[in-house]
Formats: sequence, structure tokens, C-alpha cells
Amino acid sequence: MENAADAVLNYHQRTKHQLNAYAKGPESLDWDDQPNPFRRFKGCETVTLPTPGAELDCLFADLDKPELITPEPLTLAKLGLLLELSFGLSAWKQFGPDRWALRCNPSSGNLHPTEAYLICTNAELLPPGVYHYLSHDHHLERRATFDANDRESACYIGLSSIHWREAWKYGERAFRYCQHDIGHALAALSYAAACLGWSIELLGATGDADLAHWLGLDRQEDFVEHEHEAPDLLCRLHTNKANPGGFNTEQLSQLYATASWFGQAERLSGRHFYRWPVIDEVAKAAEKPATAVERQQMPVLALPAASQNLPASRLIRQRRSAQHFNGKAEALPLADFQRILLALLPNAKPPFTAWNWSPQIHMLLFVHRVDALEPGLHFLPREPRDVATLKQAFSKDFIWQAVDAPFEFYRLVAGNVRQAAKTLSCHQPIASDSAFSLGMLARFAGNIEAQAWRYRRLFWESGLLGQILYLEAEAAGIRGTGIGCFFDDAVHGVLGLQDNAWQSIYHFTVGTPLDDGRLETLPAYTHLSKEPTPM
Repeated sequence: MENAADAVLNYHQRTKHQLNAYAKGPESLDWDDQPNPFRRFKGCETVTLPTPGAELDCLFADLDKPELITPEPLTLAKLGLLLELSFGLSAWKQFGPDRWALRCNPSSGNLHPTEAYLICTNAELLPPGVYHYLSHDHHLERRATFDANDRESACYIGLSSIHWREAWKYGERAFRYCQHDIGHALAALSYAAACLGWSIELLGATGDADLAHWLGLDRQEDFVEHEHEAPDLLCRLHTNKANPGGFNTEQLSQLYATASWFGQAERLSGRHFYRWPVIDEVAKAAEKPATAVERQQMPVLALPAASQNLPASRLIRQRRSAQHFNGKAEALPLADFQRILLALLPNAKPPFTAWNWSPQIHMLLFVHRVDALEPGLHFLPREPRDVATLKQAFSKDFIWQAVDAPFEFYRLVAGNVRQAAKTLSCHQPIASDSAFSLGMLARFAGNIEAQAWRYRRLFWESGLLGQILYLEAEAAGIRGTGIGCFFDDAVHGVLGLQDNAWQSIYHFTVGTPLDDGRLETLPAYTHLSKEPTPM
């Protein structure tokens, strides 16, 4: 039998897209049985949160110095705002009879496998227990109650994934995309907390078995077969900068001796026509045990001002994934480009304040139209110590020309790389019509051979970086889009990589969007009181 690391490495190799063949997925999509994007638990009491949509005074630039933001009081209204800006609806789109929701946290294919839970021991805020956040209705479903007398008052937020939601469309590659989405959601939560003057502590030492127990995910009888949830990560909410408090897993575990559970998950799909057992296999191999606490001290970097210094809550709600880009738009100003890249470097600001580890991912950039920057293939190291290693691993044809910038930045190849970017990203014009696109290159085999669960962590890091790109693009007055479809080994071939020590795990593109005038945009939450009207 293969060990966990081999199982993960084999899964990754098996699910690569190739120039002559795509990873295994459904031969056709059963649109009549698309999984419900909103999980509901029947038989639970609900807690209606105050009306969503409130704006905060915090500007996007204020998030560069989160220590200066005055904390908001912890109330049910502010907690609801945190959940809304992290996981809630941002708008509805309509085309003819079809209507679908957009959310503040992006998702591959807008399928949203990520679910969010609240564990509350603060009796002044909510009856102590476990709650599921339902973004469609903007309310909490109480899954469990417990006796929290004499316990530390705290709030925790747990994230899980419904792999079936993603596999319905993407087949075997879906496990990758679920992990991307967890990284996006973690970053969205970190940004939202900072808007309120709060912070999120990622409790990275938590094991999957404990988290599944605390969120009620190990209660198999509460879930439909093939629609279970996999535990991913747990965060503690800190609302007081002077006394952030600690985390005691033993105390949290003791609460569950008195827990009473309620509700069962409603079915998401009537049929499960295709089966992807390899997803269950890799999920098992990549299970995370309880580990030692790790913390990474982030440096303080000064960022130039963003072009669009909007209220942060407004910018978060307006984030969209561009479907098309204007390939003839004016070049992106160099200052905006440099701000975006600086924001990707480790810094003592959101969302890196919710990240515990040193950088494992670097950026390969296809620069098309950036003012005062020659087009070509470029490289942004996020950990300078890796540059010497990568120079040895990359093609000897690369020039490694240092580019004048307020950070370490190299030109590998000069010239038009638009066709290469398009081809490598599954022939998608969004990779070539933008101002620039990029691939995220991860330190790969060494991480997985050390601890197989780090496979998931690499994708979380890539999703976290993707969320930075999304919001920084909005702050520059343009737009971004994550690209999950790319030809893995063809990218490695361009770089000259000979093994799996480094792997490209996520692509992204940023530029001037072309809006589709046929689509109507509708407000996010008017359906709670009346039929939506066009914005």
C-alpha cells in the first residue's frame, strides 16, 4: 500500500491537465441536478442576524496599518457584518430566466464548496453552542448547545468543504479547487475582521478529527451520503487588541461533554451520477493530525497608496471575477502594478496576520501591458532565499535581469508572451487579454514528503494570495480572475523544471474587464423582504 505522501503526489500527477488531455471529469453536466449552493439544516432553531449591507468607516488603505483601526464592539450586528463580508452574498446576476448569487468570497465555478461555522462560548452574545452560517438567508442555524459556565468567553470560526459541490462539475481535480477556496475564504475572513478593528488567529495546530468533532461533521447520520463535509481549519476571533486571549483546546473539548445536537443537512442533489473515489482517497491521505503550534513573524512593509481608496466594506462587496478582458485597454500604471505585487509579499497586515508559515509560493508573471515595463516573462520571489535554488532549477536560457522596483523582481524573457500565457492557461483569452497574468509556483514535493497534509496548505496559501489579487485589483480600478485550468506540465516545461520539487498550482489574471451588457445585476439581500430590482 502506498503511504500518504505517495498517495497525494500520485493524485496531483493524475489530476494534471495536459496539452493533449484534460483531467478526468464528467462527460456532461447534469444541470437539472446541480448541487444546491446553499446548505441548510432542517430541524434547527435559527438566529436572524441584523440587516446586512451596513457600510463601515474603514477605508481600504486603513487595512495597511490594522493596528490603527479602532475596534468595533462585539455585538450581534457586528458579528453578522463580519460573516456577511466574509461569506455573504454580494449581488445576484440574471440572464434571461437564469439567476445566480455572487458572494464576497470567490469560488471556482461559483460552486461554493466552503461552509462556515461559529463556535460561541460568549453567553452575552449568543446562547453557547455551534452555529452554521447560511449566507442566502443571512442567519445562523443552531446545530448544538452546550454548558459554557465558568469557561472563557470566546468565538471561533471553522471552515469545511463539501467536495461533491465541486466534483459535480470538475471531477477529480475538484479536491484542488476546494482547497483554493478555503484559502480565499480565510483571507476574506481576515480582511473582514480587520475592517472592524478585529483580527483572526488561525489555529493551525488543530487536527482534522478534533475540528470535525467540534463542528459536528463527524456525525455521519446528519449528512446525506456523498454530501458530507470535510474539516479544514479553525480560527479564533480577537476583538480586543489589548487582551487578545489564548486558546485552550482541552477546555474547548470539555464543552462537548454537555453538547446537545440538532438538525440534519438537507439533500443538495437528487442524483450523484458520477463517482470520484480518488477524491475521498486523497482527502484521507491528506488528513491533518494535531501538530505543534507554529507562528511566523511577518515583516512590516510600507505600501504605496491604492488608486481607489474606497470604504473597505464597499470594495469587498464590489469584488467580481472578470469573465473577459479588454485586450486593447491602456497599460496598467506602473505604480498600481507595483502596489499589487508588494501586497503579495509577507507583511504584518491582513490577510497575512492570519497566516502562520513562511512563504512556499513564488510568482511567475506574464507581463503584457504595464506602463514603463517591458513585456515578457518575469519572476517575483516571495522568499529571497529561494532565488539561488530556482536559478539552478529553471532553464539556463533565462536572463535573470533585475528590474528596477521597490522589491526583488526579475525579467526572465523579454518580448510578447501573450500567446504563451493563453496556451498554458487552457487556451483561455483571459490570460492574454489582461494587463498581466501569473502562475503560482509552490515548493512542492519536499513539503508533501515531510507532511502529506501540507498539500492542502499549499493550496490554501495560493487561495489567500488570490484573494489579495482580487481586492488589490479592485483597489486599482481594474479586476482579477482566478484560473484553475492550466496545463501543469507544459508550464513546468517552459520553466525547464525536471522534477516535482516545484509545481504550478494556481493561475491568476488581472486587467481591464469587459462587462457583458446582457447580464442584470441585482442587490444582494432584497430577496429577504421583497423581489429584487436591478441596480
